[in-house]
Amino acid sequence: MAARLALGNVVATPGALEALQEAGQGALEFIRRHVTGDWGDLSAEDKAENELSVREGFRILSAYTLKSGVKIWLISEADRSATTILLPEDY
Repeated sequence: MAARLALGNVVATPGALEALQEAGQGALEFIRRHVTGDWGDLSAEDKAENELSVREGFRILSAYTLKSGVKIWLISEADRSATTILLPEDY
């Protein structure tokens, strides 16, 4: 699938990196999902908001559950300067 948004600099919090390692999963799996518009574990309303945000240039949030059951978020800033991988409690 084609990229639907620019990611800018991709960074991750220490907690998110640890959670990914403990789950035996890589960040790239979730970056690919995020950039192609697979918003993950969001409500239909939040997914629709992301679709608007892609078109209008607003902040975009995706949420995924790791194999370990831990949730991670990916947030792309409105100006697309950066995308952050984080745990919800890191926000």
